Amino acid sequence: MFKRFCITLAALFSLSVNAEVFVEVVEGIEEPTHIAVVPFGWDGENALAEDVSAIIANDLRQSGMFKLMAEQDMLSSPEQQDQIFFRDWRISGNDYMLVGSLKPSATGVSAHVELFDILSEQKIWAQDIDSEGASLRDVAHYIADQVFQKITGIRGAFSTQVVYVTAQGRGDSRKYRLQMADSDGARSQTILSSKEPIMSPTWSRDGKKLAYVSFETDKPVIYIHHWETGVRQSIQSFKGLNGAPAWDPTGNKLAIVLSKDGNPEIYVLNLKTGSLERTPRHYGIDTEPTWSPDGRSILFTSDRAGRAQIYSVDLATRVTKRLTFKGSYNSRGRLTQDGRFLTMVHQDSSGYHIAVQELKSGNLRILTSSKDDESPSISPNGVVVMYATKQGGKGVLAGGSLDGKNKFTMPSSLGEVREPAWSPFLN
Repeated sequence: MFKRFCITLAALFSLSVNAEVFVEVVEGIEEPTHIAVVPFGWDGENALAEDVSAIIANDLRQSGMFKLMAEQDMLSSPEQQDQIFFRDWRISGNDYMLVGSLKPSATGVSAHVELFDILSEQKIWAQDIDSEGASLRDVAHYIADQVFQKITGIRGAFSTQVVYVTAQGRGDSRKYRLQMADSDGARSQTILSSKEPIMSPTWSRDGKKLAYVSFETDKPVIYIHHWETGVRQSIQSFKGLNGAPAWDPTGNKLAIVLSKDGNPEIYVLNLKTGSLERTPRHYGIDTEPTWSPDGRSILFTSDRAGRAQIYSVDLATRVTKRLTFKGSYNSRGRLTQDGRFLTMVHQDSSGYHIAVQELKSGNLRILTSSKDDESPSISPNGVVVMYATKQGGKGVLAGGSLDGKNKFTMPSSLGEVREPAWSPFLN
């Protein structure tokens, strides 16, 4: 349950811990769910390396959907149901409470957790969890996922990961890094370090592969990193632009942008056979492909109408249709896993923002008020969109819920941060 993908280092890859990005909630929903995450008891001799209950509380807080009771305001620290006086917690304004205890086990640490509806005084979830050698942080994220789902009905995504690109320094000393971190920004690791730009990281749907573009050979080349084996491979490189890889749902094909015939156009590369198929040719610039959840069509950005708009092409019929009409500029479309909503970079008179459009109705909602937003990436549960923006003139990651009610930033001490890519569910 808590097994993490084992990363074996390959040539040109290093895996080292670096400065992390941390989530800072800057705006939450107007009526969050009030919950008390009581500090867990520990039946062991030495202090634990991680504060499990604190990580759970931070996960829930950072979702923007919960208001956490401050530990100093808690009148007691129950670890199980028979120690709880529900009246005290109800008077404190809580809707739910989570209690738990930890103890050493033969394979690591064992946790017992219980989640209660305070108003009804009913236990709504309980579980015994053995870490089986996994990190306590993984255990904490798992518990937070369960609590989130039990209360909201939506699968939690705290156990997922994010990759992103950082740029630090100037001129000849400038260094680019491809980083990977937990969804809360913790445990940041460097996957690749280069003096040349790194761009467009993207996860396969099964979470076992990462594709990206690197200029380390002085030209853009698409690479694939296999997490389980550590094998790094470059795919066939053509003259001119090789960029914007996007995985199909099976993980056997990549939509890529090539300019080998002069104009940037979208091709589908079959990774098993090596065959290359071009989508319908057009004199406009086609770029930024992404697949529909069923794999039957590709969405992309094109300037064929004069300025950038988002289109889709049916791969069977080759029929292309325009999807965005509101505003003179819309780009970098990304779909939720259910195919209902399309996030994008939307320009208006005040700048470039992140927006979301319901495909069926065409209704568009602008989610951000900052003016330099780019590279949206949606959480696998379809709740949050993460993106790159500017804060104090510096590139940072930020995010918010698709309903626009929750916002957060992820500042980093490791230079400029850009191009986030949220992983799928990993277990």
